Amino acid sequence: MKFAPSTVQTSYDSPLGRMILATAHDKLVGVWFDGQRHQPDSASWPEAPDHPLLQEAKTQLSDYFAGRRAFFALPLELDSGTDFQTKVWRALLNIPLGATSSYGALGAGIGKATAVRAVGGAVGRNPLSIIVPCHRVMGAGGALTGYAGGIERKIALLQLEGAVFKT
Repeated sequence: MKFAPSTVQTSYDSPLGRMILATAHDKLVGVWFDGQRHQPDSASWPEAPDHPLLQEAKTQLSDYFAGRRAFFALPLELDSGTDFQTKVWRALLNIPLGATSSYGALGAGIGKATAVRAVGGAVGRNPLSIIVPCHRVMGAGGALTGYAGGIERKIALLQLEGAVFKT
């Protein structure tokens, strides 16, 4: 993934663990659970706890975890990956709160119905956890599948949203 040299960060203590939030050029570029798979090395990004966009992201995440927010209204940078990843990440935004989709359906939605594994790889590298709802993607037949932030977190997020899924 590509991140601007001007990227700054802060941390957020969510009910599911510490998260790193990052912004560049007045757009949110990253939301990761601390230690999640595919999290970039953010050691060189300066801390900016007072950045207005990072403060707003914290507020909206807190509202989400409290059950007061069904969608996020934040400026997002979704072009840090390949063209294919970007298409998948944008398709994730169409999965509403409380609903789920499958890797196959996501692939079909972007015109790549047979690219299920590639879709799965792109979903796993989503840089904006929760905000871009990759946790709402299931395997074939609604089976619970992995999550870069940990399967326990995926289950907790789906339960918070009232989604129906198989365990």
